[in-house]
Amino acid sequence: MNIIEFITNNISPFFALVATGVFAGILAGLLGVGGGIVIVPVLFFLFQSFGVSPESAMLVATATSLATIVPTSISSIRSHHKKGNVDFDLLKRWAVFILIGVLVGSWLVTRVEGTMLTILFGMIAVLSALNMMCRTGKSALYPKLPKTTGQTVMGVSIGFFSSMVGIGGGTISVPLLTLYNYPAHKAIGTAAAIGLIISLPGALTMLILGSTPTDAPAGTFGLVNLFAFTCIVPLTVLFAPLGASLAAKLDAVKLKKIFAFVLLFTGLRMLAQLFL
Repeated sequence: MNIIEFITNNISPFFALVATGVFAGILAGLLGVGGGIVIVPVLFFLFQSFGVSPESAMLVATATSLATIVPTSISSIRSHHKKGNVDFDLLKRWAVFILIGVLVGSWLVTRVEGTMLTILFGMIAVLSALNMMCRTGKSALYPKLPKTTGQTVMGVSIGFFSSMVGIGGGTISVPLLTLYNYPAHKAIGTAAAIGLIISLPGALTMLILGSTPTDAPAGTFGLVNLFAFTCIVPLTVLFAPLGASLAAKLDAVKLKKIFAFVLLFTGLRMLAQLFL
C-alpha cells in the first residue's frame, strides 16, 4: 500500500492530525506552552479510536508528541531569537540539568505503564489550567530566580516531568519563570529552546529503547508513530512562526483563559476515563 492509499483509507484521522498540527504550531509560538499539551491528548483519544488500549495509546502519544516537538521548537526558536527573546545565558546554566531530567524521565517512560503517564499528564494539565486562570495578570511571587541549587532543581524537574508526559517544557517552565519575575516574552522564547533540549534526546530514547506495544497503531517504531509524526510536523513548523508573530499583537491574557478552560476539561476527561 502506497502513502496515498494509506491516507485515503485513514482520511478522518489524517484531517484530525492535520488540524492538530496547525493548532499545536500556533499555540507553541503564541502562548509558549508547547504543542505537546495539545498533541498528547489528541493522539491519546485518536489512537483509542483505532482500537488501541488506553495504556498503549498514552505511551505512543507521549513519544510521538516529543518527536513532533523537535522541528517545531527549532522553527519557534528562530522566530523568537529574531525578536531577542531567547535567554542563552539561562540555557547555558540549565541545559545539563534539564538533560539529566530528560534522560531519566524518558527512560522511565519505556519501563512504566501508560496509566501512570495518563495520571501524570492529567494532573499537569489541570494544574497548568488552574495556574492560567488564577494567576493571569498577577505580579510575580518572588523578585528574582533562586540561587544555583534552586535553579538546578528547576532544570531537572522541567526536563523530568516534561519528558514523562510528552510536552516541550513551556507548560512548566513559562509559569515557573514568570513566578520569579522573569519577563513573560523572554520566558516564552526561552521555553522554545528548552523544548529542543527536552524533545530531541527524549524522542530518541523512546524510539530506540521503547518496546512497541502489540496493539500499537500502524507505523509505530519503538514508541513513536511515524504516520502521526508525518502528518503533524509540517503544519507545526509552518504555523509556529505565525503564533510567535501573533503573540505580540493579540490579547494573550484572554487567549490564555480560553485555552485554560479547554486544557482543564481535557485533563479532567483523561483522569475521568481512568477512574470513572
